Amino acid sequence: MTADRSGSQRIRLLIVDDQPLVRRGLVLMMSLQPTMDVVGEASDGVEAVEQAKRLRPDVVLMDLHMPRKGGVGATREISASLPLTRVVVLTTMETEQTVFDAVRAGALAYLLKDATEAEVLETVRAAHRGESHLTPQIARKVLEQFRRLADMAPEPEYRTDEPTDLLATLNDKETSVLQLIAEGKSNKQIAAMLFLAEGTVKNYVSRIMDRLQASSRTELAVMALRQRRVQ
Repeated sequence: MTADRSGSQRIRLLIVDDQPLVRRGLVLMMSLQPTMDVVGEASDGVEAVEQAKRLRPDVVLMDLHMPRKGGVGATREISASLPLTRVVVLTTMETEQTVFDAVRAGALAYLLKDATEAEVLETVRAAHRGESHLTPQIARKVLEQFRRLADMAPEPEYRTDEPTDLLATLNDKETSVLQLIAEGKSNKQIAAMLFLAEGTVKNYVSRIMDRLQASSRTELAVMALRQRRVQ
């Protein structure tokens, strides 16, 4: 990550897409942003992993359906070898299994290619801050997969540490934040809906994750879903 003349941090990007026209369009869009630098391009998953290891970008904008190695496999390798590099999926693929596989591989955000320019830019910035982002449509698909897995899993023998017990320790405001996370809302959207500063929402999310012993926003969303099922 580099700094521009104003002293603000610039986001170093790697663009991965097997369609040259799409890739050039993304490069142009990102290059026009004063706080973003496109440091590399890749046309398939193998090239993406090689470029990521060489360039160490802050954020990788990743397509999924590509030759040689798909985006899920590339995301898994990049996330494992470069923990400080965030992967944002931008694809046309929206089946529940594909979304779930990408999230499990380490993708911090998942967007469809019909997203607006503003949505793509904000998601890249959020990922750079370490915030996961799933649109409500995609969040529902992830939660549906978790629900299926939860239905298939055997009931635990001891239930004293169940999420529902921990959820009872949240206050009303924390519960509201958690439910909006489950709906796929970003910190910015939650702040607007609850009339809070975005920094305050970020603090709430950190506190909720600590309280519920969760490692990601997706895990928080699953806990909220399970709470709804037992009510």
